[in-house]
Amino acid sequence: MKLVARYTQIADDFAVPDFPSAVAAPKLLLWNDVLAQQLNIDVASAERAQVFAGNLNSSNVAPVALGYSGHQFGHFSPRLGDGRAHLLGAVADQQQQLWDIQLKGAGATPFSRGGDGRCAIGPAVREYIMSEAMHALGVPTTRCLAVVASGETVYRQPPQPGAIVTRVARSHIRVGSFQYLASQGDVAGLQALADLAIARHYPEINTTGPERYLAFLAKVVEKQIALVVSWMRVGFIHGVMNTDNTLISGETIDYGPCAMMNQFDFDTVFSSIDRQGRYAFGNQPNIANWNCARLAESLIPLISDDEEQAVALLSPLINGFSEQFNHAFSQMWAQKLGLDGEQAGDKELVSELLGLLKTHKLDYTNSFDALTESLQGSVAIPSELAAWSIKWLTRTNIDSYPTMRQANPKLIPRNHIIEAILKDFTHQHQSPILNEYLHALQQPFQSPVKESWTLAPEDDENYQTFCGT
Repeated sequence: MKLVARYTQIADDFAVPDFPSAVAAPKLLLWNDVLAQQLNIDVASAERAQVFAGNLNSSNVAPVALGYSGHQFGHFSPRLGDGRAHLLGAVADQQQQLWDIQLKGAGATPFSRGGDGRCAIGPAVREYIMSEAMHALGVPTTRCLAVVASGETVYRQPPQPGAIVTRVARSHIRVGSFQYLASQGDVAGLQALADLAIARHYPEINTTGPERYLAFLAKVVEKQIALVVSWMRVGFIHGVMNTDNTLISGETIDYGPCAMMNQFDFDTVFSSIDRQGRYAFGNQPNIANWNCARLAESLIPLISDDEEQAVALLSPLINGFSEQFNHAFSQMWAQKLGLDGEQAGDKELVSELLGLLKTHKLDYTNSFDALTESLQGSVAIPSELAAWSIKWLTRTNIDSYPTMRQANPKLIPRNHIIEAILKDFTHQHQSPILNEYLHALQQPFQSPVKESWTLAPEDDENYQTFCGT
């Protein structure tokens, strides 16, 4: 595995050299062979557990822990950083694109703030399953290469077996990365980071001066809108949309307290730490807008020495978020319902449908799947939607089927099945249903082998997810 150093030239204390802490008895639990081939990772089978536990480093590149700030539930922490993650470096894929390779749960770092730097096996397996499912659903996301059991106990409540998960990302540049440098007044570091981000993610930006960084913000806004719209298309609730969990690439990162929505309700919250519903399903667009505003604040020194002038130039990009989002959101509903073009009354049609889904506590995924298949006569429209469907059918036809089928999955990673798999791994380091379930999740728009995988509990209102730390 040929590694390239990343981020080490940005600023002092941004990428801090730090080696993973060795674990007692590493054992490879999950290995993403397809992803490994795409990234040209040729680590021998016998060495994978040692390498991706952090026990073996045969590269000339020194692992680093990255510094970043973050607004966590609205409260700013100037120094967070990778408290339990080590970036090994980057590898080039078959198209020579670089991808970060990071070990999560590989031990304490200078940013640990007293934590043990470890990860329990449940959250590691959850990230693997969820990120691969999201990728198959067409949602921009980080990926997982491996999960390795550490052979050690992680002291949570209750104590659990430990594991290390290998995360792959186009970069680990977060909104919080810019906040970190801005809070230190490091303008040179800010510019270096912005230029790196542009080169990595937005090479089409070829302007200079303030226009370069205004264009950068505009691209990030565009990517965040696309990301959140894709989340809402499939019913994903991130659960912890802090600025340190917001990648400027527009990819999903951190699958800690995430969950999938079963019964439709914009107010759905599963995260045990989100007591006020800040990151509820329907509030995700507002938070994405808010996070982009925090990035804009960090970029002020790159726009103008006159703060008032900089704010005047940045504000239109942030203020335009809602209009851009609403347009993309409307297009999403049009795809999910197979609407051709835009006509008067479409918004009311969508609003009425969502009201019926909520009132009758209908399953989000299965309802749209039923509407999709009804166009071919293979599935009946739910009785609760029968009257509404008369109006809908005047706006769609059999030709809409391919569009709807691409937008509406038949299979999502159901919360109760994920929990059953995680319980298996916690107690016996494997699950009898995992391989078959993962295979099905890779084909979410096809009917799965087991129809039971498409069913949700009648009432999951009491379901809760928890942060892995």
